[in-house]
Amino acid sequence: MLISTTSILEGRRVKQYIGLVSGEAILGANIFRDVFANIRDIVGGRSAAYEKELRNAKEIALDEMKQQAASMGANAIIGVDLDYETIGQSGGMLMVSASGTAVVIE
Repeated sequence: MLISTTSILEGRRVKQYIGLVSGEAILGANIFRDVFANIRDIVGGRSAAYEKELRNAKEIALDEMKQQAASMGANAIIGVDLDYETIGQSGGMLMVSASGTAVVIE
């Protein structure tokens, strides 16, 4: 499955626009990682734990979107957009959503 953030694919022609597809991932942040991330933020380092969680959530959202597109008969997704949000009163959960247009390309 070809995935692109652009609406056109150079050298490929879109034969059919199938429709909107999306995928979401909501992951809880571990309290110990939160504490260490806050310490790193104060000191100025990077939070490897959060970076790993972000990558994991992105992959889950993209995989869900790909599965939806494949079930609709698509072989590509164009115009993909990724959004990252924290949710909950204390921001203790991370949500990643991916959306795009499922298409059939030549």
